[in-house]
Amino acid sequence: MFLGSYEPSFDKSSRRIALPKKIRDVLTNSEIILSFGFEKCIFGFDTQAWENESGKQLVEPLTSANARSLRRFFFSAAESVKLDDQGRFVIPGNLLAYAKIEKPVIIGAGDHFEIWDGAVWQKHLGQIQKQAK
Repeated sequence: MFLGSYEPSFDKSSRRIALPKKIRDVLTNSEIILSFGFEKCIFGFDTQAWENESGKQLVEPLTSANARSLRRFFFSAAESVKLDDQGRFVIPGNLLAYAKIEKPVIIGAGDHFEIWDGAVWQKHLGQIQKQAK
C-alpha cells in the first residue's frame, strides 16, 4: 500500500524525479504507469494496480458518455515509465505540463501514489482538513 508524503529531489530541466524508497518498496517491479490525475496531479500506479484500476474503467459501457470521457482522460495520457537503479525516472512532458509541477510532493494514496506541485498540494490539503473538522 502506498503511504506517506515526500519531497523528492527533482531536476526540472531534465524532468527527472526520484521516487522515494518507501514508495519503491511497494512496487512489484521497476516499471510504473503514470497518467492524468484529478485535481491537476499525476497518478502513479504499480503495473498490477494499473491493471486492476484500468479493468474497472473498462467495465463501464461505451454507451455511457461519462464512461467514455473518463476512459479518454485516464488512458490518453497514460505512459509506462521505467525506474533506473536509484529509483529515478523522467516525468513525460505532457504530464508535467498538465500538473504544472515546480516543486514536487509525492503522496501515497493507498492503491496508487500521486505527484503534486507542492503549493497546489498544500492548498488542497488545507481544503481537506477543513472538510474533516
